[in-house]
Amino acid sequence: MAKTIIIKIGSSTLTTTHGTLDHANLHRIVAEAARLVKARHKVVIVTSGAIVTGAQALGLKAKPQSIPQKQAAAAIGQSRLMRQYEKAFEEHGITVAQVLLTRDALADRRRHQNARNCLHTLLDEKVVPIINENDTVAVDEIRIGDNDTLAALTARLVGADLLIILSDVDGFFMKDKQGVPFLVPEVKKIDRAIKKAAGQAVSDQGTGGMLTKIQAAQICSRAGITMAIAGGRKPGVITAIAGGKKFGTLFRPKA
Repeated sequence: MAKTIIIKIGSSTLTTTHGTLDHANLHRIVAEAARLVKARHKVVIVTSGAIVTGAQALGLKAKPQSIPQKQAAAAIGQSRLMRQYEKAFEEHGITVAQVLLTRDALADRRRHQNARNCLHTLLDEKVVPIINENDTVAVDEIRIGDNDTLAALTARLVGADLLIILSDVDGFFMKDKQGVPFLVPEVKKIDRAIKKAAGQAVSDQGTGGMLTKIQAAQICSRAGITMAIAGGRKPGVITAIAGGKKFGTLFRPKA
């Protein structure tokens, strides 16, 4: 049965240790996404990396901190990042489309409907939408804030079956009584213990952390969507999860 699958790719997954765009990993992820499209699944990619790519083009040694710097980096990086996705998918004969969203586009009923209709039309035409927040115009009042939340809201918008969050961690971890971390393969209910274990950890390149992923899982759960967190550098991870194999951590939706 064909599925609608959202793939969220974090900055840490798209960035090398030197802070530059990781072309090899992007092409590997695209190749897996392309296999899903050719298997008649509908695929949407929610991508980070525009600001990092723009900062690289500007020659900045550190991640931009001020809003004007971030917006300038995003304006430069978004087109460069999109070009890389376009080239990578072209190798598999697949067309992509750029979609930039802000919170008001999802909150306003009419704009929400228009965005949904556009995405469904693209998916029906076997086009892969590449979604990011519109950082060049977003201010606090209309910012979604992190791409984990954006991915969950997108999944709800299109009525997806599955959201796969590719991260720099292999899944959701908790600690046993001795304080030793262990991977939780499946979460059926997000309770206080899960939220506490999520903490506030943030990677150098990302804007979120495990807490934002748990919040995304809550959005998906309420919408009846399964969500997975998995390491973004493991070959075959996307096709494995889409095929029903246990990989990383799976968050089951409410009945």
